Amino acid sequence: MRRVEDPDLVRGRATFVDNGQPAGVLHAAFVRSTYAHARIASIDTAEARELPGVVAVYTAADLDLAPFAGFSPVNEACSRAPLATDRVRFVGDTIALVVAESVAAAADALELVDADLEPLPVVTDPESAVADGSPLQFEELGSNIAAGVQDDPAVDVLADADHVVRARVENQRVAVAPIEGNAVLVEPGDERLTVHVSTQMPHLSRSMIAKTFGLDPDAVRVVAPHVGGAFGGKPAVIAEHVTVIAAARRLGRPVKWTETRSEAMLSMHGRDQVQYAELGLRRDGTFTGMRWRVVGDCGAYAGFGGALALGPTRTMAQGVYEIPAISYSAIAAMTNTTPVGAFRGAGRPESAALLERIIDIAADELGIDPVELRRRNVIPPDAFPYTTRTGATYDNGDYDLPLREALRIAGYDELLTEQQRRRTDGDVRQLGVGIALYAEVTGGGSGEYGFVEVHPDATVTAMAGTSAHGQGHATAFSMLVAERLGIPIESVAYVQSDTARVPRGSGTGGSRSLQLGGNAVLGAADAVLEQARGIAASMLEASSADVQLDDDGAFTIAGVPNVSLRWAEVATYAAEHQTPLRSGYDFAPDGATFPFGAHVSVVEVDTETGQVTPVRHIAVDDCGRVLNPLLVQGQQHGGAAQGVAQALWEEFVYDEDGTPLTSTFADYALPTAADVPPLEVSNTETPTPMNPLGAKGIGESASVGSTPAVQNAVVDAVSHLGVRHIDMPCSPDRVWRAIESARRGEAPELWRDPPKAFDTLPIRGRAGTDEPETADI
Repeated sequence: MRRVEDPDLVRGRATFVDNGQPAGVLHAAFVRSTYAHARIASIDTAEARELPGVVAVYTAADLDLAPFAGFSPVNEACSRAPLATDRVRFVGDTIALVVAESVAAAADALELVDADLEPLPVVTDPESAVADGSPLQFEELGSNIAAGVQDDPAVDVLADADHVVRARVENQRVAVAPIEGNAVLVEPGDERLTVHVSTQMPHLSRSMIAKTFGLDPDAVRVVAPHVGGAFGGKPAVIAEHVTVIAAARRLGRPVKWTETRSEAMLSMHGRDQVQYAELGLRRDGTFTGMRWRVVGDCGAYAGFGGALALGPTRTMAQGVYEIPAISYSAIAAMTNTTPVGAFRGAGRPESAALLERIIDIAADELGIDPVELRRRNVIPPDAFPYTTRTGATYDNGDYDLPLREALRIAGYDELLTEQQRRRTDGDVRQLGVGIALYAEVTGGGSGEYGFVEVHPDATVTAMAGTSAHGQGHATAFSMLVAERLGIPIESVAYVQSDTARVPRGSGTGGSRSLQLGGNAVLGAADAVLEQARGIAASMLEASSADVQLDDDGAFTIAGVPNVSLRWAEVATYAAEHQTPLRSGYDFAPDGATFPFGAHVSVVEVDTETGQVTPVRHIAVDDCGRVLNPLLVQGQQHGGAAQGVAQALWEEFVYDEDGTPLTSTFADYALPTAADVPPLEVSNTETPTPMNPLGAKGIGESASVGSTPAVQNAVVDAVSHLGVRHIDMPCSPDRVWRAIESARRGEAPELWRDPPKAFDTLPIRGRAGTDEPETADI
């Protein structure tokens, strides 16, 4: 079935935050730091205040806002002031807020604010940040480690290995880059504050706003209209939102702020881990143990993305393999860069990328086909439910099933034959084939709310506490209701993303929506159906046990032909007797689910220039029961495109002074449709026992499996030349340099000792040292 959301989007009828133009609306703009680290000596706003059209100019001293910990704080001692007070800590940090009658007046006033900044020492990479003597972000903390933990280093998880493979791998910083940046429109009122915001989580936004301003949650209404993409970058409320809300309340007028593209490139970043892996194997290739040490870059103010190394990356470190012993240590480090948040997958792609890369390095060192090495170590289908060494309980899976299918679709043997031909012929364009298996965690944590009401005209209103930003919730949830109630889908109206209409919800993140929100809506539909059967039984003077809903959506009595009631009749009767057909339902999951799959990437590498051309990408993902194949394929295409892009093109780069070098689309290599290879996506279906629908997440799966498959393919294409590893993105320059180094006989540097800061981390499991919980994104 096609998406019901799309007509409004393609015909220009969609409503985004920036479309809102309430009477008297003012426009906000931020003065931002051009220094990565500096002390604020003074801020002169006098000239800007006098500019025609300017209503107000605020600094931190004017608004007196408390430090804002933000979403999923890593260390509240490192909270960010909504407007900088004594110093700025990254390029783009907010210094002052201008509020004006027009966007143009606000932009002009920005140029007249004179901020005297005294530069301070800068650190931009997380390894340097945790070294002795590094410039400190918060001197009172004593280091740039916002959080960190390790498994007991006295336990040698590699003791039984005949062979140990070691590698240092970079999972680079990327810009989230949704088509719509952050945006907020605040309408203050005498009885209720209304905030229209581009967010994934309206109800969490309401809670955070209420807490920040000391308001009752019922006095705050949050509306997320159409959201132009989020990908983890818009989890709730950010410092800029808080500042605009404060200004609107101070002025008593609506105030709107919409990020420019330049601001958006400085506000939403993800990934950014430096990973050290050691994998122990026996001579036959079976795994004996694994040790990981990971530094996650928080950016400034302990951005929560740095702590993903402590949470989801660790949770999924074992992947789909039987690994008898695992040791895992992680540091969340602060740098003078944009605070890091989530990006599609939020810690799970980083885990799969390292694991699948170290397995390919091991296959090369041991001379074992990478497919065969994986097959020797995958968890067998009869082992589920399976508890990993990191404490996750996998629900079910057959990890070789999507691998077999992906290899069949790819024509793996034929690809290897063609690869060998090109190597023998010395072809300039070498062929690479990359494999990646993965499992990821989705749908854990809090439950979700659903609601269904059948009206007297036989139309239906359905609601859920999740909040779509392009995934197709209205289509999927309306399908569930229509099928369960026997009502045409055209009669179902789906409501979401408004806290005044949907009483509660946990929003969208962590690929949770169908398995939690869908089951909540389904539960509400079942409850309404039972109500309707009871009312129909009363109307038909029959036992409710004998009343059934037939395929045509009519209530009939078993064994009694030619007697039936339509939904309109039942709903009208119910309304007349003050028993409307409506029900809310709170669905609580039995536990997380673990989607899995296999990806095969085929690339060509020009050995003279280093240029990589992706030729094919095969994705076989298992998300449990597939409700709507079109929606699933859309998620697979989107995730794979972003995963391929990280492997080959995307990287957000700073110079040594903390100045962004890739802050526009002219510099940041965001791929177009012409750059992405043909995506051959399909599914295996292994319904989970963890929820009635049997559904697992699909929104992030392809971004987990695609990146390591592509990186492995690039290295595979030139491995016969002596290349053993290339960090992402596999740019022409990096690939060419790796080839040239191999041709000169220079041994590649796969390993160097991790930072000494790992030696002093608290040990996991001892009192007060467990890693913090990290929310789903």
